[in-house]
Amino acid sequence: MAASLFFFSQNPFKSPQISHPKISLSSPKPTLTLFTPPPFISNNATRRLSCKALSTISLNPSNYEFSDASSEMELRLQLGGGGTLSSRDIFVDAEDSSLKIGVKQSGSFITLVEINKLYEKIKSSETIWYIDEDQLVVNLKKQDPDLKWPDIVESWESLTAGATQLLKGTSIYIVGDSTEINDKVARELAVGLGYTPLNTKELLETFAKQSIDSWVTADGSESVAEAESAVLENLSSHVRAVIATLGGLHGAARRADKWRHLYAGFTVWLSQSEAIDEESAKEEARRHIQEGSLGYSNADVVVKLHGWDADHAKTVAQASLSALKQLIMSDKKLPGKKSLYIRLGCRGDWPDIKPPGWDPSTGAEVPTGTL
Repeated sequence: MAASLFFFSQNPFKSPQISHPKISLSSPKPTLTLFTPPPFISNNATRRLSCKALSTISLNPSNYEFSDASSEMELRLQLGGGGTLSSRDIFVDAEDSSLKIGVKQSGSFITLVEINKLYEKIKSSETIWYIDEDQLVVNLKKQDPDLKWPDIVESWESLTAGATQLLKGTSIYIVGDSTEINDKVARELAVGLGYTPLNTKELLETFAKQSIDSWVTADGSESVAEAESAVLENLSSHVRAVIATLGGLHGAARRADKWRHLYAGFTVWLSQSEAIDEESAKEEARRHIQEGSLGYSNADVVVKLHGWDADHAKTVAQASLSALKQLIMSDKKLPGKKSLYIRLGCRGDWPDIKPPGWDPSTGAEVPTGTL
């Protein structure tokens, strides 16, 4: 059986449109940005993962030094091998999101570094390099000088290390078709980020002193969804948490009218799919978002899964962080907007945040001076 991962990031935010002197944040319908999918190949005997969407790197950590100093970064590579090298023996190919470095040995070029996904984008045309004794020094300029790079490559380690400056404590909610998948990926994210792992299934079952299945049998899915919605209300003020929600038909996240408190954090939709290639997965995700037929389509980030293996939960978690990074890089004010949304009471007005005094039941604003 073949399986694949397709990564998407919704990028709904443009510059805020001000329609009220105090607070007004509005945005158009989400658009879709596609991450190149990595094939995830499995059969009855073995499972193998080939990740093209996540960064692949040919670089020995003991042979390079990386430093980030404001808008410029420096990569130092140990050339070794003895002998004298000239500029004609070095090959440096820098693109906005990738880097390849080779050295000429015995008449042919040998690849020293091949990174298909840098931590973020660089100004490739401004890359310079030179030889310093037995080291190759490559100077790189960031497209965003304010972003601190934990490492040259986007990896699980650099994504989790860099998440603090991007997320600013904002919680993450994992929603989707499977309670099990939501939980496995949420726990990986929580460990990597140093966040608190929470699970609405466990909280509900502890409260009700019965399993979700028996609860559904006794009282129906709507009763469970209502209860989970109440749990999410209590969790909405939490920071630095990764919350795994109920999947499938029973959870609050599947219902578009239950998202009032989910908007308090960044939401990742783990969407199981029958798509077998990139284009069909992209079309499927776009269709779900446009139709809005599932509450899940409200999520900030979509990760498409064709097949599942719990051993690769960290890979899905890494894809989720990568997509969230791209989303926040498109609008760095997003964590602050989430914080504002919480402070105003999670009234359900995301992303068009209304002024203080707005009544979600009537849509009316309290006149100035009456508060």
